[in-house]
Amino acid sequence: MRFETTDPVAHPELIFYRRCTLNLETGEQRFEEVPCQNLEDVLGGFGRSFQQLAQRTITSAYCEDNPLIINTGLLTGSSAMTGLRTYFSSYSPIKGSLAGKPAAMWSTGSGKFGAKFKWTGLDELILEKRSSAPVYLLIKETPNGPQIELKPADHLLGLGTHAKIMVLQKEYADAHFAAIGQAGENWENNYMGAVALSTENQLKSGEDKLRFAGRGGMGSIMGYKNVLALVAQSDDKNKPLTDAVKKVNINVVKGGGSARLQPIKRGGGGGTWAAYDVMQPFHAVPVNNYRPQGNDLPEKLLRENVEKDYDIESAACYRCGITCHNYISEKNPDGSKGEFIAKFDYEPLNLLSTNIGIHDAGQGGRLIQLCDNYGMDAISLGVTVAYVLSYNERHPEQPLLNGATFGDYAKIRDLIIGAGEGQYPEIGQGSMRLSHQTGDTEYAYHVKGLELPAYQPETNPGYCWAIAGGHMSMGSYGTLIREGKSDIDSWVQAITQDKLHIVGFDLIGLCKFFDITQGIGTQMVVDCLKSDFNLDVDPLKIKDAVRRSFIRGMTMEFRQGYTKEEFCLPAEAGKDPNPHIKLPNLADPTFMAELSTKVWEVFDREIKDLGTGI
Repeated sequence: MRFETTDPVAHPELIFYRRCTLNLETGEQRFEEVPCQNLEDVLGGFGRSFQQLAQRTITSAYCEDNPLIINTGLLTGSSAMTGLRTYFSSYSPIKGSLAGKPAAMWSTGSGKFGAKFKWTGLDELILEKRSSAPVYLLIKETPNGPQIELKPADHLLGLGTHAKIMVLQKEYADAHFAAIGQAGENWENNYMGAVALSTENQLKSGEDKLRFAGRGGMGSIMGYKNVLALVAQSDDKNKPLTDAVKKVNINVVKGGGSARLQPIKRGGGGGTWAAYDVMQPFHAVPVNNYRPQGNDLPEKLLRENVEKDYDIESAACYRCGITCHNYISEKNPDGSKGEFIAKFDYEPLNLLSTNIGIHDAGQGGRLIQLCDNYGMDAISLGVTVAYVLSYNERHPEQPLLNGATFGDYAKIRDLIIGAGEGQYPEIGQGSMRLSHQTGDTEYAYHVKGLELPAYQPETNPGYCWAIAGGHMSMGSYGTLIREGKSDIDSWVQAITQDKLHIVGFDLIGLCKFFDITQGIGTQMVVDCLKSDFNLDVDPLKIKDAVRRSFIRGMTMEFRQGYTKEEFCLPAEAGKDPNPHIKLPNLADPTFMAELSTKVWEVFDREIKDLGTGI
């Protein structure tokens, strides 16, 4: 980006980002420096891409007029801790209204691809139309600025995400990669394709230690466009740490909500995996399609039990001090580390193990590995598989697909492979569509067509108003369990004010663990912007930009045919309260009716004020 002002609020038009628009059908490329129109444009990510998507009239995700926008945030590739994010935005094949129109969506992941993309000199790439043959894109730094080449990708067809990246690594030094798996290639039957992002750990070890932009089917959009991978090749451009940013990074590691994610030996909980320890005392760990049974089965997946039989290594992303995830490997007879199995983050671990009746860490890990290599969103996959298992339990006389039931590892594995290879569109097209086909919709655990993450809906009514998945765009999952708040006013405040600010991280290029408790409207972010770009921004102005972006996303949902009735929790949570969960049931219909009334009183005014100027 190029800066001709220190005041991005008063003069955003004096800040320019470099964009390439690529017509995949003709190969035509247009590079331009684009002046920002507001602070959202300056910050980047979905704050910028949603303004562009709002200008399109899209009635089907798989149409040539639906672009795929790949961009970064202002702090991607900076010296700020967690500044690694890449954003993929489009109209989603899996998230859509009952009117049949796709919703605008973004997905994001870490790894090092985003930094390399930024260091080529490019801030944004818009892919228009679709290629007639499989291609990958080489985005490279040159003395004359960034350049893009379309390369034949027939040799990548049919390979998994990790295998594609390993092939490309042999061809391109000093590069990082984004790739789809077979799920994205089978886009017609799989709407939950993810984009895999390479990591330093992966490229150095040769093991499938990837990160993912998983939600919303952006890998399926890539597959529809016949783009199998992206290569970002550039020199590293790490800036020296200033005292100001060094102080911020120390605060990120030691506070801001990230301290609890640190390894146990550093006094933390051992990564996102520790959510099991927090929720199990309340019997709120999702089991068997979000129906906890009040027993100790989830405890088999507690870290202290898993490490008896498997090797566990705490891990962090490139140049990040938040060690939030874990690598699980086989343990050799002599106690040494054996074959790598998978990366354990809380959502994939729960939704591909405990919530489908699998209580063995090795089996759960192998299912995660399959999901990762086929390139699917672990959340949408796990929840849709759980729906199939629940349906089969309720309809044993006429089961779906292979008749799999909870805990049947072999048949569940078959479902995942079949979904990844496009043989089970019933799974690949998501739980909303499948439940409408069967007529059993009450226990399909999605909101507005997008499957829920691994938190009980009874504990998080904020899901209803999330614009891109529960934990990505509404940080209310701990409001009851961690903060103990169960009254209407606290939840109205959480949904309409405090917890929606988590979406701000998907503007600026930072991971939400930068400061999960406050969002990006903090002095820490202000200090980073001043240090790296000499920008002066009031934290309240940043919060205003985040809020405008959120309201814009909600406004676009209504434009795509959503009604307020679709902003609701899965019916089972309210109609059939689970007696085993030791927490107030916030899905109670009376509670939800009052909450909805008060939440819409706030949001309706802002949606009306934004009007057609989205």
